[in-house]
Amino acid sequence: MWPPTLTLDLLLLASLSLGAQGERTSYRPQSCTLECIRWGDPRCEYCRITADDVQISPSIPSYSPFGSCVPWPCHSFLGQETPEVCQHYVQAPQNIHIEFEANKDPTYDTITVSWNPSQYGIAFLRGFQVTLQALGGSQFSCQLFLLGSNLSLTPAHAHRVYHSDPFTNLSLDREYVVTVMALPVPERWDQSYEKKKFFTRTCPEKNGLEECEKDWYPRYVEVHQENREVYVTFNLAPENFEVRQYFSSCFGGGLRNYTSIKPDFSLNKTHHTYRLQNLRAGTNYTCEIAADVADAVRKTFVVVVKHSSEEPSTSHFTENPSLMVLLSVGILLAATAVLTFTVVNKKRLKKKKVQTKMRPEIIEQYYDKKLGEGQCVLLDKTTRPPRLLICYSSNDGPAHVRVVLQLAAFLQKHMATQVHLDLWEALRIMEEGSMGWHCKRMKDCDFVLVICSRGLHQNQSEDEEPLENTTLATVSMIGEELCRAKALGQDLSKFMVAIFEYSQESDIPAVLGLASRYTLTKDLPLLFSHLHGVALQKPGVYLQVEDILESGYCKLPAGAALQLAIQEAKAQFSEEPTEEEHVRIPIIS
Repeated sequence: MWPPTLTLDLLLLASLSLGAQGERTSYRPQSCTLECIRWGDPRCEYCRITADDVQISPSIPSYSPFGSCVPWPCHSFLGQETPEVCQHYVQAPQNIHIEFEANKDPTYDTITVSWNPSQYGIAFLRGFQVTLQALGGSQFSCQLFLLGSNLSLTPAHAHRVYHSDPFTNLSLDREYVVTVMALPVPERWDQSYEKKKFFTRTCPEKNGLEECEKDWYPRYVEVHQENREVYVTFNLAPENFEVRQYFSSCFGGGLRNYTSIKPDFSLNKTHHTYRLQNLRAGTNYTCEIAADVADAVRKTFVVVVKHSSEEPSTSHFTENPSLMVLLSVGILLAATAVLTFTVVNKKRLKKKKVQTKMRPEIIEQYYDKKLGEGQCVLLDKTTRPPRLLICYSSNDGPAHVRVVLQLAAFLQKHMATQVHLDLWEALRIMEEGSMGWHCKRMKDCDFVLVICSRGLHQNQSEDEEPLENTTLATVSMIGEELCRAKALGQDLSKFMVAIFEYSQESDIPAVLGLASRYTLTKDLPLLFSHLHGVALQKPGVYLQVEDILESGYCKLPAGAALQLAIQEAKAQFSEEPTEEEHVRIPIIS
């Protein structure tokens, strides 16, 4: 038999646990006034407070780790009647979660934030402030929630889950940081809040791939072979995208095969089948297919062309011995011819190898990997064109800027590269700020190319214009990243520097000395090799892309525009004084 005191304790513990289980654990904001909270109305348990309810004093400092969303002081909404409420410390909330909400706008996202209060100092908890900030931008949003003045919380209530109001109009595929602060706010703010970074959903994640024109790619690709013919079937883009033409490109055996595809929509509006031509039997091909539009996402797949399964029948030969003899003689003659051809071909390859020198810039890491043996068709993950950020200095005048602009257009149109250039994203820069835009693009892009010129490397003496702050800071950050990667033994291939014909090697800043160097337009093939990780040559195999050769790029409209811009800039630089006599004339813009 248990003692009476132990029995009473057990009954009390059981009643407390049953009460906790029956209590509501999820709380969403209520619409109530500040007076309702102050007077302790039981209906005002967890309330949203708007800016109209709180009068902010002009003496409150505008600087804080939360940008323009300064934590509102406790005395402005709770401490007027009971000042002692605002004299306690509350531990930061915990377990922050981001919940995506459904909305009808396909271009923006909506979220709500949930969290648990900390058990430390929960008896003095009066509310929460939730702040949302777009990283690299100026978008701030604040929400204030208060608890009823007569509400008494204990550590047992730390399991409660509080929710914010929805945060709307968030840009897709962008990084944000949410901060949840416990109130009242102490003097040391960094001990009373918790932060969490997150990305909003991409357009395909939110709306589905069929609703996102920029992100669409053929998800269904089926390859089948009939005798020596290879056919590919893929799904077409939705009709509202108005895609009328596609392209396919296959690389294998040292050669690239390009196929232009124009489906007949009167026959089938959802799928189309086309034939891959000029493929060699027994060769592995890496193929891509995409809509024939700018910056299209490409679908990659692998094709192995098998030998034809049709074999001649041998029963007729076994019945006729004379035919068997003739066949044997023919086989011997064929073997002799093949052996002779092999010997001659090896001599030619050795001679060609002696005459051709490997450029030192073509390094081992960019050689193609051998394709593994397996099924006839292997589906790969979706691949995007490499993303390239171009940085430059505008101190050399509009002629140099025009060259950079034409280079970016050529890279994007003819070298399968997604280029990010400040001249193309003026609205983004106005929204995020020049430095914020460069920092975000440097983080997101696969490669960064710095165009070095006299203006980038000029000495900042008293009688010269100082280098733009953004360009100087960007070059400094790239130099720091190179040094850090070198010290940790990491890959340095993300960063590259390039000069044009009218610049010199001495124009490259010393902090960028570890980056790969290219002279344009002579090294366009090397830049292509760097961006796409493909080998320009192997023993017996030479890859030549006519459109990016120094003698062939100018045949294209974009290449001709680039060549003309370089010639104009070269003429301008040749007319300018030398570095010793150079005097900068301020340009008023």
